[in-house]
Amino acid sequence: MTETSAVRTHLERRFETHRVVFWHDPEGEYLDELDSLGLDGVEIMRISNDEYGVKHRLLHEEPDTKFLVYRLGAVPAGIGNWLLDLELAYGVFTADRTSLVQQELGLGADGIGDVVRVHEKFFRAVKRVQSLKLLLNPDDDADKLRAKMAAVLLGQREHSLLEITRTLLIENAGGTDAKYRALADYGLDEFHWQGVGRIYGYTSQSPSIDDFVLWMFRQAIAGFKSERPGGLRNIQLDFGSLRYDVRSQKAMTTLAKRVARDLDYASTIEDAGFQELLGNDLFEEVDRKIISNLARAVADRTVAAREITEVIRSRQSSIWIDGYRKLYSAIGSASDLLTALSGLSLSMQSFDEGLDRYRHEWFRIDQLYRQFTHAARTAEFAGPLEGLRAQVESFYANKFLYTLGAAWQQHVDGVDRWRSAVLRPQTSFFADHVRPITRDGRRKAVVIISDALRYEIADELGSRIRQEDRFDAILDAVLGVLPSYTQLGMAALLPHTTIGHSGNGDRVDVDGQPSSGTDNRSKILAGVRGTAVPAEDLLGMTRDEIRELYRQHQVMYVYHNRIDATGDKQGTERQVFEAAEKTLEELVDLVKRLAGADATNILVTADHGFLFQDSAVDEAGYLSVAPQGDNIAVQARRYVLGTGLKTDPAFKTFNSAQLGLDSGYEVQIPKSIHRLRLKGSGARFVHGGATLQEIVVPVLAINKKRKSDTRLVNVEILPESDKITTGQLVVKLFQTEPVSEKVQPRSVRAGLYFGETLISNHAPLVFDQKSADKRDRYQRAVMLLSQDANEYNNKVVEFRLEELIPNTNQWRVYGKAMYMLKRSFASDFDF
Repeated sequence: MTETSAVRTHLERRFETHRVVFWHDPEGEYLDELDSLGLDGVEIMRISNDEYGVKHRLLHEEPDTKFLVYRLGAVPAGIGNWLLDLELAYGVFTADRTSLVQQELGLGADGIGDVVRVHEKFFRAVKRVQSLKLLLNPDDDADKLRAKMAAVLLGQREHSLLEITRTLLIENAGGTDAKYRALADYGLDEFHWQGVGRIYGYTSQSPSIDDFVLWMFRQAIAGFKSERPGGLRNIQLDFGSLRYDVRSQKAMTTLAKRVARDLDYASTIEDAGFQELLGNDLFEEVDRKIISNLARAVADRTVAAREITEVIRSRQSSIWIDGYRKLYSAIGSASDLLTALSGLSLSMQSFDEGLDRYRHEWFRIDQLYRQFTHAARTAEFAGPLEGLRAQVESFYANKFLYTLGAAWQQHVDGVDRWRSAVLRPQTSFFADHVRPITRDGRRKAVVIISDALRYEIADELGSRIRQEDRFDAILDAVLGVLPSYTQLGMAALLPHTTIGHSGNGDRVDVDGQPSSGTDNRSKILAGVRGTAVPAEDLLGMTRDEIRELYRQHQVMYVYHNRIDATGDKQGTERQVFEAAEKTLEELVDLVKRLAGADATNILVTADHGFLFQDSAVDEAGYLSVAPQGDNIAVQARRYVLGTGLKTDPAFKTFNSAQLGLDSGYEVQIPKSIHRLRLKGSGARFVHGGATLQEIVVPVLAINKKRKSDTRLVNVEILPESDKITTGQLVVKLFQTEPVSEKVQPRSVRAGLYFGETLISNHAPLVFDQKSADKRDRYQRAVMLLSQDANEYNNKVVEFRLEELIPNTNQWRVYGKAMYMLKRSFASDFDF
């Protein structure tokens, strides 16, 4: 609305109740616009030293006509004004900007005119005034008007000090100050700092956003303790909102990093133990200090594994966790690994007992080592783990790999034929696992073969799949073929009567047909109405394309190769655990894609396992002798193929019949974990031999159910009273069951409300305890009441647990409890 139109509107309203309106315009501001007002049915009469004539026309000549009587210049005082009696009767219209703006805003509280006058620059822009009017309520006072003016300048609807502070801090963290300068340009900066001082307690001779940020974090470091009447509760509550609200969390972490540098915060916690810091996540230096201390404690074995686990779990709610999750994970895996190794017995009474104990117990050591190594290698800051890493490497290589390899070798040496009473042979995979599914001709089977998917990796894959809704996975194992290398392991998984070496190096024939490559395997599978497809092809297909491929075949073999492709190259072998992590992600994706295309019976298996250590293999890890024989056809790190092979104590020698192969080759395997010396190939990642890690081959059977079977863990609210009598309420909460694969963690926020008005802090809580002990599954929500809560004394308020609605930023109530707020005046001093 332009100023002229505003004048017209006000005049029209006046003429609704008055026949005559007198208008004084001393400075002649509206002289040029007078004739363009367009007032219907109104005569404009200008006073020009003819007051008597004006009065005569108004009262006698045209007593029914509406007149706008316009006076330019100064008005004579007292009785010198011949029109004074009429002006007193009809009133005088004054088009000063302050009055017009106040009338347009519709606000009548004391002080509104002063605000408009002081901030005249703000009200010059029509668009700004229109934006402001959308925020106003008729009963707004001068302070609310200024707060809402500030909101308009900041480009937002919220005018609370919290939301204005949030906007200014986000801007400050981004290194700009345009919005704050807008407040200053329009004279609202002083009002802002007065509010910050009155509500938050911050005062300064030269207030600034930078100075306020430093003050705010200093108060947080001190626990918001203050001798100030009313304390610092408001800034404490809003500080929590600023830190945990997704809108400002990133900005607050940026500011925290700046403050930590300015205060040299790291030096202040240099001598603190990790136990002293567990409830603190103000700065990321805290997590770094805890991690350093934890890693040292695990290496020195001065803290129990259970305590390490609890510390790590408690830090998962730190706002810095995303940058340190892998380090905590590495420490947890190292703690579990060293604890397990300290009391581990690797003795076994038979070949079958060794296989059985590995697939039920010992594989966990390999899994923990992989998880530790992967987390340590991929963490952004791995420095704190160096001492721990050296110890894990030493214990794993010497106390586990070498000791287990030597103990197991004694039973391998006693084997006359490569077979077991507890594990079916890998060569029977199709007959034992695929044919029972497809025998009736109605059901179909999909087999995913992931090259070098070690048993312990398949165990983790099963856990990840079971965490998916409506999926189940059961892990079994088969006894892998010897030598445990790709061509032979892949051939063993195909339908066949005989398999054996073709006589052309390490290539393998199935029933006389070559078995290497997708095309040859498809030809073999055609005999059972099957086909072979590379995993990367399947990952590139649409659901309809996968469904059509599945519809056309009774059996589908999907070949996946990432672990072996990475580990078998000298330049990339140390990245094998990163490849394992990527493999887990891809296999879960493959399973879900196949299930989405109607596949209901999915098997995941491998051709062989592997040995791996991240540290360089020392001299003791290599054989000091080389294989001898009439014809050495293939010599790899972990096996030899040939004829007329000479026996040697360093090798276990088999003929093809002992291994169930139709082959002219003999096979020699270096004993235990030893490698043969070869130029140009890696030695950390190897397979082909007879260690448990190489020959216990996983078979994971996956089914998709029709009904949902995952849910979030249940949480109960356990009030200890139904009254709130102080400025703080502590509510006990109980996680009713342990978290598991199908019972998943629940994240909530706690708060106190009157209606929809929040009268406390928001407390984020995560219920993810896996312990079966009920005592471990209790938590406390600490609610600090805001000053606003005083308005609702002697009324019923609501404690709520809220959770995010999936895929939104909206919250819904999960649980609630009612309390009567009964605070005495003395409670104002309880903080």
